[in-house]
Amino acid sequence: MSYPTQLTQNQPDPGRPESSLKIIPLGGLGEIGLNMMVIQYEDTIILIDAGLMFPEEHMLGVDVVIPDITYLKENQGKIKAVILTHGHEDHIGAIPFLIKHIQAPIYGTRLTLEILKIKLQEHRLEDVVPLRLIAPRGIIRIDPFSIECLHVNHSIMDGVGLAISSPVGTIIHSGDFKIDQTPIDGRLTDLGRFATYGESGVLALLSDSTNVEREGYSPSENILAATFKDIFRECKGRIVVAVFASNIQRIQQVVSVAREFNRKIAFNGKSMHVNMRIAKELGYLKIPSGMEINIGEIRNYPDERIIIVTTGSQGEPMSALTRMAVDDHKYVKIKRGDTVILSSKFIPGNEKAISDIINSLYRRGAEVVYEKVSHIHTSGHAYQEELKLLLTLTHPKYFVPIHGEYRHLVKHAQLARSTGIPAGRVLIAHNGNVISFDHQGDAAISGTVPVGRVLVDGKGIGEVGEIVLRDRHFLSADGMVVFVTVVDTLTGAILNGPDVLSRGFIFEGMKQDLLEDSRCIVIEVFERFSEKGEFDWLEIENEIRREVRKFFYNVLKRRPMILPMIIPM
Repeated sequence: MSYPTQLTQNQPDPGRPESSLKIIPLGGLGEIGLNMMVIQYEDTIILIDAGLMFPEEHMLGVDVVIPDITYLKENQGKIKAVILTHGHEDHIGAIPFLIKHIQAPIYGTRLTLEILKIKLQEHRLEDVVPLRLIAPRGIIRIDPFSIECLHVNHSIMDGVGLAISSPVGTIIHSGDFKIDQTPIDGRLTDLGRFATYGESGVLALLSDSTNVEREGYSPSENILAATFKDIFRECKGRIVVAVFASNIQRIQQVVSVAREFNRKIAFNGKSMHVNMRIAKELGYLKIPSGMEINIGEIRNYPDERIIIVTTGSQGEPMSALTRMAVDDHKYVKIKRGDTVILSSKFIPGNEKAISDIINSLYRRGAEVVYEKVSHIHTSGHAYQEELKLLLTLTHPKYFVPIHGEYRHLVKHAQLARSTGIPAGRVLIAHNGNVISFDHQGDAAISGTVPVGRVLVDGKGIGEVGEIVLRDRHFLSADGMVVFVTVVDTLTGAILNGPDVLSRGFIFEGMKQDLLEDSRCIVIEVFERFSEKGEFDWLEIENEIRREVRKFFYNVLKRRPMILPMIIPM
């Protein structure tokens, strides 16, 4: 099988017009999350999405990860708009960090902007930039661009793709999408408009690759109603449904089925309460009068009348479901007869945490229903046949797969070739590649811009790097040993110590002789330097690290962090 070729990087052609159209991915290619895309023509930049990703297992102590926005800082005067395709964290989560440097207006649909407003209020940034409402088939005019928003189905409501008309040609950006013929809200992916642009001519299609490995069509969200009914029918006790707070259509199905079984419904979790309030205000979530109760009121009703909709489907440590599972929830104590439904996919990296939650729930006597044992979840991302349909409807001259790990991009490129797009026009790009289109409609990678990941730790942005992560890894694995020594500034003689303190390495009482040996090594280092008459404290500390680290490794095959502290007097 031949693979689609990646464009080779070319040097800028002196004969190529400077006013080329540029597509520059700053995140979201070769990874899940961090979605951020620059569309640039001359001195005008529009930015599509500004997402984050949650830390990987080795990123100890890191809260979130955001894209490197060096290129945007360097060109902030050219940025005319930020356009959001939908309200998921991997598409809007970096906005609070972005707008501290970029003052362009932000465009989004109703639900997207309402979710963003809450996020900006938490960061005390609600009045920093204007938020402008867009609607499906609405047009945003930012000279020389004209951008039409095209409604798409996804696992959150109010998602849009974008048709970006430019002096060089039209770019279609799919956003995150699926093609659901029976969506809960009755609003279909706008295939008609995608097809219209295809008939007029599409220069390039940028399309979501997340589910390209799955054959066929993604199941409709609508089919879950039957699954919920089957589960509810068998349950005689309380039902707890864990679901993403942003998946309003899924929650609406739970509400509708709960009404059929005459159950009260209580929402639990901070993000759940926030999103449900927004959804009800916008008219996207309809709950019959008298059906919703507060979580503290569940004790007033028989178990067979209660449904709790909660956050925590991914096993997040502080989530409501996790607190229930470890018997640390103020109002909900899991007991025999309860049924817990995890109505979401196991996101890669969360499998262990979710498995631990499931085991804990079973230990408390609950029955647990999850994706591996029941069809309790449908994806919000298109499968192969839907991806092929978008390709054939838009019939692009060039195709650029986006939103996925590298294998997803390659598989999507292969799929595009199977629809008839020539291999030379299927472009597998990397974050930072500058894909340029000239006025003849020819494409080339004309350079690169700085990209990367910025780690956010508390209030520190970019302060945590590889060295800090390495130190945290050492501390978590092998602990640390501290040597505190008070010395005479003039003679270098030890006045007090060295005192030895270890944390996470060994229990002092068990191997006191080992720590005493390491103390003797520190004394020997001081004696060697004293004999030379050299009192470079920094060099002495470095020598202590080397000698003690070597000693511990030879004895225990472990490498604790060594922290010598010399206090001159």
